[in-house]
Amino acid sequence: MASTVAITEQLGSQAAAKAFTLTSAVWFAFATSFGMIAAGYLIAPEFMANIEFIQFGRVRPIHVNLVLFGFVTPGLLAAALYYTPRLLRTQLYSQRLGVISAMLWNLTLVISVISLGMGYSQGREYAELPWAVDIMIAGLFGLVIFNLFMTVHRRQESILYVSIWYSCAAVILTAVGYCLGNVIWKPDSGALLGIPDAILLWFYGHNIFGLLLTPLALGVAYYVLPLANRRPLYSHTLTLIGFWSLIVVYTHVGTHHLLQVPVPTWLKAISIVDSVGMVIPVMVFLINIWFTVKGKLGDIHADIGAKFVFTGTIMYFFANIQGSFMALPQVQRVTHFNNWVVGHAHLGVFAFAGITALGGLYFILPKITKKPRYRRSLADLQYWLILIGVSVMIIELTLVGLLPGNARLNGETISRVLPEVHLYYVIRASAGLFILAGAYLGLYNIVRTLFFNPGAATE
Repeated sequence: MASTVAITEQLGSQAAAKAFTLTSAVWFAFATSFGMIAAGYLIAPEFMANIEFIQFGRVRPIHVNLVLFGFVTPGLLAAALYYTPRLLRTQLYSQRLGVISAMLWNLTLVISVISLGMGYSQGREYAELPWAVDIMIAGLFGLVIFNLFMTVHRRQESILYVSIWYSCAAVILTAVGYCLGNVIWKPDSGALLGIPDAILLWFYGHNIFGLLLTPLALGVAYYVLPLANRRPLYSHTLTLIGFWSLIVVYTHVGTHHLLQVPVPTWLKAISIVDSVGMVIPVMVFLINIWFTVKGKLGDIHADIGAKFVFTGTIMYFFANIQGSFMALPQVQRVTHFNNWVVGHAHLGVFAFAGITALGGLYFILPKITKKPRYRRSLADLQYWLILIGVSVMIIELTLVGLLPGNARLNGETISRVLPEVHLYYVIRASAGLFILAGAYLGLYNIVRTLFFNPGAATE
């Protein structure tokens, strides 16, 4: 125990984790702001339509990319940059490199917003960013990979805890997948032609969630929840099964978005089987983590960070059940090409990975600042605002997706159901106000903790 304490004291500055924490909090506020503008257009299509920079076709990709790369990914990376040195009983290879990475990350996000707002887009789902920005993002992942892997190389702990496995796999797989999915070897178009482009795009688009956000979020959960409960992880064997089954199974599920187009049948079959097979890594993880916290939910409630993370695991369960279900061809005939899929994306990216990221930030915040969180009450309020907002939004999007889905199945035109859809869009925007309030409340709480909150050191 004494040696562990000594090593902890030697870990030094947490500048890298602080930088990515602030990055996540700031861009969460911006991402939700752009999301609200997009929601306004769905209610009133002429809403600020004369302002080119914030037209729906530009605001929507800004919102999506800021959620992915501005809010969720930096939030999860902040936690990874904190727990990696501790689990390895060594210092982060370079705090300076971590801070530089965060600064360049923010610069890239600013350029992304300006580029998309000016209409420079590749027009591909989750891959809208121009070629030059793609190169910058790939380079940023390279910096993070180098910092994490050099830290692993210098470790004093021989056993690699599962969180290390997940964080390292996430960044290196994403670096490769991002380059492939964004076709960075073709700067003129950033795309292939026809069906091959669609296949490659959805290989990338789904793996942004499955091989970036999911492993990073699971790594955070595996770190936070056992510590919050002061209890060892239920089963190390299950972590290995969950890790390798996720890597093997998830890689090929993206094609289930293309069941309605002339993609080779064998590829569709693989995507359907693997989509259903996702039950294995998800349930293995949930059994492992829920058995770890069994009988200790009071400790979960007492720690706001663990509270967020545990809620994220529940959302992960629902995201998997829904995802496996909607990958079935007969189900897709109703659920695809409408807001059902949008609701599922919000469930996976925001309700699972985003809430987990917030939990990781709140868990490490007192540790990287050496002082208490500014206001636990504000964090609790943010929790309920976000939980209510995202839950209502997901339920609403799921229901509203059934209206045009059934209309299309019955051979009707979508125009018939548009008056009914309008009410749901109003509900969606109202739910978004809860999330928006939660984002700015969290930003205030985190900034006050980082810079303006004198208090006793806590660890």
